[in-house]
Amino acid sequence: MRIVEYAGHDADAIVELITTIQIAEFGVATSAEKQPDLRDIPGYYQYGAGNFWLAFEGDELIGTIALKDVGGGVCALRKMFVKKAFRGGERGVGAKLMRTLLDWARTHGVREIYLGTVDVYHAAHRFYEKSGFVEVVRGEVPDTVPLMDVDVKYYRFRF
Repeated sequence: MRIVEYAGHDADAIVELITTIQIAEFGVATSAEKQPDLRDIPGYYQYGAGNFWLAFEGDELIGTIALKDVGGGVCALRKMFVKKAFRGGERGVGAKLMRTLLDWARTHGVREIYLGTVDVYHAAHRFYEKSGFVEVVRGEVPDTVPLMDVDVKYYRFRF
């Protein structure tokens, strides 16, 4: 398994991975059209302290994670998804993606990272907490942090 920064990779494969997990697997009320950021990864994520990473097993895209710089040393963790067959501690895909993001953030002057998530991602909630994120109320999330209309749980990581 290898993790690489996004560099003109197949946007259709990224959209397919993410929306399949969101919609088909978890029944989240969203669509590819509601996520235009996935069609403009460099413009949306790859500036300032932000970036977007892909996990591959051979040539197969198996995971994603993104960091969006919203200014003032604050970033948003976005688009963390791992294909079902590659989840779990024994594979370590999610942990390696998270470690990549946190190492990058630490070396790029990030002070805080926020994220919003839906209620049905129970394993993800436990994973975020094990990774050092603490749950916060919506009012503690800066207005500059982009959230999806389906988000109902919020987390913060502080360096």
